[in-house]
Amino acid sequence: MTATDTTIRVFLVDDHEIVRRGVADLLDAQPDLVVVGEAATVRDTLGRVTATRPDVVVLDVRLPDGSGIDACRAVRSAHPDIACLMLTAYDDESAMQAALLAGAAGYVVKDIRGQTLVEDVRRVAAGARLLPVVPVDRAVERITRRPDDLPELSLRERQVLELIATGMTNRQIGEHLDLAEKTVKNYVSGLLAKLGLERRTQAALYGADHGMRRPDRS
Repeated sequence: MTATDTTIRVFLVDDHEIVRRGVADLLDAQPDLVVVGEAATVRDTLGRVTATRPDVVVLDVRLPDGSGIDACRAVRSAHPDIACLMLTAYDDESAMQAALLAGAAGYVVKDIRGQTLVEDVRRVAAGARLLPVVPVDRAVERITRRPDDLPELSLRERQVLELIATGMTNRQIGEHLDLAEKTVKNYVSGLLAKLGLERRTQAALYGADHGMRRPDRS
């Protein structure tokens, strides 16, 4: 298949060659998708992604030299415009939490139908976030208030919370808001305390679950 301006470019990361070949054949059969590269390890992922510049990276969670979530974090940190979709055999809540924090746009299990994976790739390429229907952190279930019910959050804290929910790292948030990374860390600590949360994961899920409006840059 020859790539065009409208083609979604996909990179695959999985240590099982048979799985990679099967997913590659599935995606390459679509008129709007093309697989531009593959890797089997965390070590090889970032360099090859940088060389091929895909729109979407599909990663297995468990790799022989580490976690696909670590590879996702590295890709998102170096290339925030590239979406990462975790594809795993394990429906694991802690892994879903970690993937969300690493900036993954979605977390899907390998027992899904082939056409569902195709649609998921298209959706994350278009900017969608595929969050699990059931909150992956049970602590979020305690939180029922809307953001508008939290006047104690400053505008800047709300902005930081929104960007956490999109999967940005502190460095990326700082670049987006023209703040030092240390300042962003201080805002994160403050909003966690005000929301009664303990971890950044909970804040990310809270922001995503409540659909906070993306603030204008200021």
